[in-house]
Amino acid sequence: MTDTSKSGEVRVVRDDDARQYRIEVGGKTAGFTAFRRDGDRLRFVHTELDPAYAGRGLGKVLVGEAMADVAKRGETAVPVCPYVVKYLHTTEVPGLAIDWSEQPGT
Repeated sequence: MTDTSKSGEVRVVRDDDARQYRIEVGGKTAGFTAFRRDGDRLRFVHTELDPAYAGRGLGKVLVGEAMADVAKRGETAVPVCPYVVKYLHTTEVPGLAIDWSEQPGT
């Protein structure tokens, strides 16, 4: 993975027990995007970054790698979190199945 921080390796880790993807910088958690599982559907409900890591593009890295992993596993993303919704409206993720049914007006 490309190092987008100024002080350490950046990696995204899926933690099914905690129901989240975490982004770590130099071994420390910088943020997460949380999901609820329903079979092969992952409902992304909340994304949060530590303000100490603001301005580094880590939110985009976190959600981008999470969505790429969901696509690779053949699961379906259900965007509920506003950050994930915005990301998916502006970024194509090859092979990702998206269920927009929980969006207002759909």
